Amino acid sequence: MKNFRYFTPTEVIFGENREKSVGKLVKKYGGSRVLIHYGSERVVKSGLMSDVAASLEEYGIEHTELGGVVPNPRLSKVREGIELAKEYNADFILAVGGGSVLDSAKAICYGLGNEGDVWDFYEHTRKPQGFFPLGAILTMSATGSSMSDSSVITSEDGWKKRGVNSDLSRPLFAILNPMLTMTVPAYQTACGVADIMMHTMERYFSKAGSMEITDAIAEALLKTVMKNALILKENPQDSDARAEIMWAETMSHNGLTGCGTDGGDWSCHKIEHEIGGLYDVAHGAGLSAIWGSWARNVYKECPERFEKFAVNVMDVLAVGESGEPSESVIEEGIRRTEEFFETIGVPTGIRGLGVEPTEEELRLMADKAFAANGAPLGSIKKLDADDIYAILRAATDRA
Repeated sequence: MKNFRYFTPTEVIFGENREKSVGKLVKKYGGSRVLIHYGSERVVKSGLMSDVAASLEEYGIEHTELGGVVPNPRLSKVREGIELAKEYNADFILAVGGGSVLDSAKAICYGLGNEGDVWDFYEHTRKPQGFFPLGAILTMSATGSSMSDSSVITSEDGWKKRGVNSDLSRPLFAILNPMLTMTVPAYQTACGVADIMMHTMERYFSKAGSMEITDAIAEALLKTVMKNALILKENPQDSDARAEIMWAETMSHNGLTGCGTDGGDWSCHKIEHEIGGLYDVAHGAGLSAIWGSWARNVYKECPERFEKFAVNVMDVLAVGESGEPSESVIEEGIRRTEEFFETIGVPTGIRGLGVEPTEEELRLMADKAFAANGAPLGSIKKLDADDIYAILRAATDRA
């Protein structure tokens, strides 16, 4: 076990129609002039925006709106939001959407809470000292941003996708109504499932430090998500399955499944950031596309962990009592994970993302991932630029 600190200050309001209490919550946390930040017009057409506006108006709270957030949210939209919030004299940001909207809203809050250029924090040339008040209404189960300390933004200058982690960015409150995810397309639902799993697996595959209870929570979370993803594949309107996945999403990235470990590996996320930055693919799909190639590249450095995953999560039968990890069990665990990804409709290779990287692009992504980290990636195996290239190369050879 490693010493750890667990910090989750976000107030969670979970259940059907809970978004109608948003006015009361904003007032509770001191908001009176709100910038509502959202992505697609889906939140308008569904009636959600009118419900939010009505609740704010009930409590005498004024608001303005900024939509247009896209997957892999852009720095230019963040800067637009910062300027609009200043012009409007906003005192609260309300994110209404999925993980990309939350990421963009968090970046706006960094920009409003600190002097200078907000991109400095994502380039890690400065650390944020302040953060503007933020609340969230979640409409998609994927990133766990509603309780996490993370935000990822893409700069159009060089198409660099970079993240900031700070406890400052945990929202004051998060409203989670599983019914709001009913209109999410099947592919985006599947990408969200892959992202939930990867947030858990990045922490689970830890080379130093573990706790039995933490492992058990992570394993149960993964199995629950997989079970309910298959239910949604057959019946997208199953509200219980959507509730299970939404709550799992929240727990997957609030730090719970990393308590007592070394923090996890996170190589796949850092490699995917370069794929997403260059090709603008869905984050969850980018993660599923490279995970198997990463696992095969690194598992010999920590075979006991991969065998435990295969047996406890993927239901592979353990082999004998020799005490030595079985490569056949590990390989079967990796294969079954990829098979699950394919079953729900996300790729297990880069070509499955609809892109054909050149050798030059593969090398560029590898070099950028290494440079952005400022050191070898990962904890299971320390990856240099050549290792990252090998993983990308192997993932490109798969569909």
